[in-house]
Amino acid sequence: MHKPFFKLAAFLGALAVILGAFGAHKLKEIVPAPALAIFETGVKYQFYHVFALLITALAWKEFPNKWLQYAGTLFVLGIILFSGSLYVLTWLTAASEGGPLPAIGKVIGPVTPVGGLFFIAGWLLLAKGVMEHKD
Repeated sequence: MHKPFFKLAAFLGALAVILGAFGAHKLKEIVPAPALAIFETGVKYQFYHVFALLITALAWKEFPNKWLQYAGTLFVLGIILFSGSLYVLTWLTAASEGGPLPAIGKVIGPVTPVGGLFFIAGWLLLAKGVMEHKD
């Protein structure tokens, strides 16, 4: 098992539960529905990739190689960039009250698809890491 990835997955999973509960119980009282939908997407993808990180951590025991290391790193970076940017966009959308996003929103917006590309690359590297293992 890759203990650092496992510990990060546990922390990021707990954070996803906290954020999801906050979104379901308090945030919906504070932000408009479009901003809440953005936030929920961030939580959902964070949770999906916590499981990807756990799979990577567990696969490490059987298939330790650089590709799994890269995959886990990309999953973590993807969570930070994809979900993190959506959390920031939620706040910016709420702060602008549905109007045009402030200038920082135009900078943060393009970060989301970069995080998505990291997720895709992480999945592909996870597959490569498992397939390239010499039995």
